[in-house]
Amino acid sequence: MSTIDEEMVLAHFIVADDVERSRRFYTEVLGGKTVISADLNDEVTYVALANSWIIINVGGGPTDDKPTVTLETPPDPDRVSSFLNIRVADIQAVYAQWSARGAQFLTPPKQHETEMRCYIRDPDGYLIEVGQTTLPRGWRPPS
Repeated sequence: MSTIDEEMVLAHFIVADDVERSRRFYTEVLGGKTVISADLNDEVTYVALANSWIIINVGGGPTDDKPTVTLETPPDPDRVSSFLNIRVADIQAVYAQWSARGAQFLTPPKQHETEMRCYIRDPDGYLIEVGQTTLPRGWRPPS
């Protein structure tokens, strides 16, 4: 008997002005792997990153299943309602590696009460938090 967790995959969908440019950021800078790449007939690209996927596609107007929704890149990257959160085991190593690959961090990792964290933006301005817990349970969420 399967559970709902075995029948579900969580992915993060982003709208990109340039799908290929975003694919390169998520693979070459963050270390993901292209799973499905855009071709002439379809603009959607999937990048496997850690235990999830980033789905990258161009924007567009309403469709029959979302009749009032327009997909677009963030109009103001300093005003966000959600962001990608990546938890890592060694934030200093990730900060150094991704910086060397061209990531532009807003600040170096900063120590907070239960974690160290910093933020970067992808090529379209999406905010990405990179964090490392300082809790004794380690870097993964409790199960």
